[in-house]
Amino acid sequence: MEKTINGRTYEETAAGPRFKACAPHNVLARLGDKWTILVLSHLAVSPGHRLRFSELKRGIEGITQRMLTLTVRNLERDGLVKRHYYPEVPPRVEYELTEMGKGMLPALEGFTSWIRDNWPQIEHCRRAYDAEHDGDAAGDSSTN
Repeated sequence: MEKTINGRTYEETAAGPRFKACAPHNVLARLGDKWTILVLSHLAVSPGHRLRFSELKRGIEGITQRMLTLTVRNLERDGLVKRHYYPEVPPRVEYELTEMGKGMLPALEGFTSWIRDNWPQIEHCRRAYDAEHDGDAAGDSSTN
């Protein structure tokens, strides 16, 4: 029998619940990368909500040109960002959130608020775990 938890379907079997990997995994991975939320946030708060590449880069501390290029390209591919090209001399390119990108902002707010509220506890738990396991490598396959 198929059930749902947190928006994910799973099958209840005699051996217990069974989850299948699904397409949303790579969308979650994209949202969890180092730069995506910063690019989306910067576009959301920019006056007029359109930014040139150089303005995006200047507003995100530590991002390289290559990483910004890859990030906006992937966001455009996923339909979250729209690229506007103006054939001027020199050419001008601006980026803005699509309606789908704007629609994701409340979900991001909930997620980032949860992280902000729980970050001290997460750090405490990590320190306690590391002390208890005396420096064992996280994810060591020999203990799995």
